[in-house]
Amino acid sequence: MLGAVVGDIVGSKYEFHPIKRVKFPLFSEGSAWTDDTVLTMAVAETLLTGRPYEETLREFALEHPDAGFGGMFWRWFNTPGAKPYNSFGNGSAMRVSPVGWAFDTLEKTLAEAACSAEVTHNHPEGIKGAQSVAAAIFLARQGAGQTDIRNAIETRFGYDLHRTYEQIQPPCSFDETCQRSVPEALICVLTSTSFEDAVRRAVALGGDADTQAAIAGCVAEALYSGVPKEIAREARARLTPQFIGILDAFQEKYDIPRG
Repeated sequence: MLGAVVGDIVGSKYEFHPIKRVKFPLFSEGSAWTDDTVLTMAVAETLLTGRPYEETLREFALEHPDAGFGGMFWRWFNTPGAKPYNSFGNGSAMRVSPVGWAFDTLEKTLAEAACSAEVTHNHPEGIKGAQSVAAAIFLARQGAGQTDIRNAIETRFGYDLHRTYEQIQPPCSFDETCQRSVPEALICVLTSTSFEDAVRRAVALGGDADTQAAIAGCVAEALYSGVPKEIAREARARLTPQFIGILDAFQEKYDIPRG
């Protein structure tokens, strides 16, 4: 979960100013959380309290309306009683990371990931994007390495994860769909050498930087047994007291390694 927050904050400066290099300042004055963090906290709140996803997602979004939400989601949370809108955008994948930590079987993880997605992103690709990220986190928690995670996600979801980073990075551009951004974010983790390297690779895709880095970061957190202490400290310093409280409660409840 903290890995998603780190990726969001690090990538925030480059969402609309893309870069194609892995050497850049991880944090600077303009680094800040966005809608990715807000909705990740909302998902964590549901898992901590049992409140419905529809309720927490709407509540957290209404509390932070200027966090950078997409147009369809913005209309959804501002319309009481609004129905899912068949989205296959990567919003379902960017917010799902708490689910990957909360269950003791892959099947339970996949089922809950679908529940977290389908209140808005009820298109099959939107659900698949969320499930693939949650599954990757679950498998990494269980000790699976990059090769095993790659093979398992490819087999179950049909993503082509055998492409190299050098193949995907040059042509990558801004794309908010699950099918064109989630596999690339996963490849960043599956070709990385450390947590930081995974996040840097995701930002340097030059695509939807904050969301792809949030996805890469949350899987890398599980793969590398936590977020490095200095990086965690920088990210936590930018969070609100409310978000820190949710993060700490979630990490304690689910025994997540702390940075």
